[in-house]
Amino acid sequence: MSAERERNPARSRAAILDAAERLFADRGYEATSLTDVGALAGVSRATPGYFFGSKAELYRAVLDRCFDEVRTAVRAGRDRALASGRTPEDILAGAVGDYYDFLISHPNFVRLIERAALAGPELPADIPPALAAGQEALAAIAAEVGLDPAPSGEAAQLLLSIISLCWFSAVHARTVAPAVGVELDTPERVAQRREHVISVALHALRGLTAAAAGEHEPFTGRSS
Repeated sequence: MSAERERNPARSRAAILDAAERLFADRGYEATSLTDVGALAGVSRATPGYFFGSKAELYRAVLDRCFDEVRTAVRAGRDRALASGRTPEDILAGAVGDYYDFLISHPNFVRLIERAALAGPELPADIPPALAAGQEALAAIAAEVGLDPAPSGEAAQLLLSIISLCWFSAVHARTVAPAVGVELDTPERVAQRREHVISVALHALRGLTAAAAGEHEPFTGRSS
């Protein structure tokens, strides 16, 4: 370990988390060792274990930090809109846009969660870092736009749709998107897609709030 990091535990811990996030995203959980993390972080082989105890705990710490960053990103747009006294649509648009921007600018996070989704039983048990972030986002949507906050209610359905729209753009920018004629290879095209996702979310919100007010029946996808 470098003399500078030896004297700066906070910097060492941050370097270990950065290295672990990159390796877990690139290789997956099973193929990453604490020794690998220490080498990439520029610290001794024993240092990751000293700070985190085990690979499982390091993995949890990486995910916790990632979801803390997600919450911070989404809160930023929401707080700006709330502070300005803007409409529920503006509040939702700010949150959606900041979440989209976060995913596009954090490819390691996207790969990390994709690997977690596909990994199955080899991951450590009892890792629910998304739960708090999801509950917070659900509560915010339900409170601010007046949708049903019940399990599988309209607020939860809208939140899942928003996450799906943003997530798919980040995961499949080089695969499915160009296959269907949507290029996401320049900042301008990424921004265009961002605005489309926000527009779809707002249209969905309008339909759901109108249905809740009894202005029309919600579309179910089934004929009578």
